[in-house]
Amino acid sequence: MKSYLKKLFRGLIITTFFLNHNSCSTVRFIGEPTTANSSINIDYELSSIEKKDWFLYDIRDDSIPGMSVIKARDELIQEKTGKKIIVGIIDSGVDINHPFLASSIWNNIDEIPGNNIDDDKNGYVDDVNGWNFLGNSGKENMEYVRLLKKTSPSDSIYNIYQKEIEKAIQKTELNIKQAKDILDELYESDSILKLMTSKDDYKKEDIEKLNPKTFREFKAIQFKELADSYNWNKEMIENDIKNSQNRINYHFNIDFDGRIEVGDDPDNLKDVNYGNADVIGPVLDDAVHGTHVSGIVLKVNSNISIMPIRTVPDGDEYDKDVALAIKYAVDNGASVINFSFGKSFSPHSDWVLSSLKYAAEKDVLIVNAAGNDIKDIDLESNKSFPTDEYEGVEMVNNMITVGASTSNYNSNQMAYFSNYGSKNVDVFAPGYQIYSSVPDDSKLEIKGKFKYLNGTSMAAPNVAGVAAVLRSFYPKIPAKDIKDIIIKSGVKMFESIEISGKENKINSSNLSVSGSVVNLYNALIMASSYK
Repeated sequence: MKSYLKKLFRGLIITTFFLNHNSCSTVRFIGEPTTANSSINIDYELSSIEKKDWFLYDIRDDSIPGMSVIKARDELIQEKTGKKIIVGIIDSGVDINHPFLASSIWNNIDEIPGNNIDDDKNGYVDDVNGWNFLGNSGKENMEYVRLLKKTSPSDSIYNIYQKEIEKAIQKTELNIKQAKDILDELYESDSILKLMTSKDDYKKEDIEKLNPKTFREFKAIQFKELADSYNWNKEMIENDIKNSQNRINYHFNIDFDGRIEVGDDPDNLKDVNYGNADVIGPVLDDAVHGTHVSGIVLKVNSNISIMPIRTVPDGDEYDKDVALAIKYAVDNGASVINFSFGKSFSPHSDWVLSSLKYAAEKDVLIVNAAGNDIKDIDLESNKSFPTDEYEGVEMVNNMITVGASTSNYNSNQMAYFSNYGSKNVDVFAPGYQIYSSVPDDSKLEIKGKFKYLNGTSMAAPNVAGVAAVLRSFYPKIPAKDIKDIIIKSGVKMFESIEISGKENKINSSNLSVSGSVVNLYNALIMASSYK
């Protein structure tokens, strides 16, 4: 392996980051930054152990294009301890009782639990661990459905919203059909393989020993290999079908109103007396997303307090909730806030932008997921919210937008679903097959405590974790400069990237501002020399 790596990385340009003794902190991290030859394809198959934490590995030492977190801990951080950082998780609910998360959940020491009094006078009663702006509501419309209901059919924009709904329903119905086809194949191949192996619980090695004699048997083996490569299983596909049907029933249903449960006026920013202190939410399974996101941040940096702010329903979030959630996180001490959500329409984007500016004034870093639509979000027609820009001008300097990368260092390094943009995506980070915490009694995939999920939703908290490490050791470095360090210290992506629907490959330098994947090891070295 070592000789292979020497050959593989021959010609690497390794630049030593020399330390400046005028650094704002006494902490010094010295090392040779991790780099990669962006023209050399790395063909490396992850082991079962590596797969679970691939995003923590190092491209040069391990041939895995993660964020060099383990390398940073072993070679740089070692026994050093920084300041404990509060990370705001604006998301769905978070299972604060999850054994991986429980000891790291933020505790508002100025609030007495359960006395129904706003002890700390912050406007939120009994907010011991955070706040739930959704109350007992779980399902919601998409924003364009809500806008259509407020728009006269005679208005030209009504047709735009109507087409969005029709397009979304058509796409979802196609997804349901495809998922059902996959499910049928899963059941058929499983039954054939049980007969061929004479085992109900057959293993990979059992299948490898098989000698198919018919096309049907050959097809069953081939499909099993395909299913394993995508981590398909019956429960997961059945859950996908259920979720897709929920989208039709709730997301696109003009007769459904999920906000009734909340009881506020979502178009009145001064109407703030709503929600409750239940940061898990009314249904534990609905907290999968926020719990997974929280676990990722914690895997990268264990020296944090997670502040859950339930804001994102099963559907599109409200701008009002997002604006107030940002302010809540800032006012209660968060140094980093993670956004793993987004939408295409934002009727009160000015409210959100105002809160982003407030966070900038208070020196809080925002980490934002780029989205999962395989779109160039530099284009106005593909604009995604929240955004830090208005009419092409960056309005705040404290928000970093993140695309998703994979464990491949080749033309497939960008995750097949990720948005991109040379202006509006700053960096990439691992967001494919990320293994993290889910609610304990989740009926998804493994009925356990951890699960693989994909998305820029998983990439953003990886960067939030890196940012939290930097803010922990260098609390005096401003948020805007932490952003700059993260962007400049990354490892360059493979030079030519395939994008679904594009005939030609795209140079990775055109996919984001940096053309790089975030790297903690390099970021710590660079932060050491910050003036």
